[in-house]
Amino acid sequence: MGLIFHNLVYQPIYNLIIAFYNTVSFHDFGIAIILVTIVIKAILVPLSKKQIESQKKMQEMQPKIKAIQSKYKDDKEKQTKAVMNFYKENKINPFSGCLPLIVQLIFLIAFYRIIINISSANLVVNGEELYSFVSRPDKINHLFIGLVDLTKPSIFIAALAAISQYFQTKMMLDKSESEKKEKDAKEDNGEPDFAQIMSKQMMYLGPILTLVIGIKFAAGLALYWLVQALFSVFQQIYIFKKK
Repeated sequence: MGLIFHNLVYQPIYNLIIAFYNTVSFHDFGIAIILVTIVIKAILVPLSKKQIESQKKMQEMQPKIKAIQSKYKDDKEKQTKAVMNFYKENKINPFSGCLPLIVQLIFLIAFYRIIINISSANLVVNGEELYSFVSRPDKINHLFIGLVDLTKPSIFIAALAAISQYFQTKMMLDKSESEKKEKDAKEDNGEPDFAQIMSKQMMYLGPILTLVIGIKFAAGLALYWLVQALFSVFQQIYIFKKK
């Protein structure tokens, strides 16, 4: 498994970062990370688009799911069966959001290992990891725009990443609530809307977790998270506007 991760994820990203660093990033490691993140997110657009649409559909269907849960609240077995049948009839996969999260985690680990490995090697690139067509730079410039040391934690970049993730989640939640009001979906039956509660909790827990991780690890990792969150925000704006 480690060999597959190395050959299919770690090494290609490593080479792409160095290739961008040598050519179009003006020998700025941070710009190289930004460009590679944009490339990865662009490749994953179909997957993330499906995730956004699935989450949106799940939130739109919450009043009906809530009604089913209330109807069978005294029989958990019937309740589960009815909800699963509802998912099947409406072609909803409640687990569709898991795959993009797993993919993001895999790339996050790859970026973390690349930054740590380059830092521990005194900013010298490992020539054994490079493809034959990628030239090896003398030494990596670890300062992003000449100011931020990407090998050390940066509270500023970590805070920006957390704020971006907050708006990404809030945008999805606000959009769902506004559409819910437009459809006059006030089917309040006294049952708590656990999906809505969880969504609102994640709107704060996710950014807090990002901030904590960002101020503990290298700024290059927080920069990757910031760019991918901003990309997702603009992607959501485009999808909502198109619909």
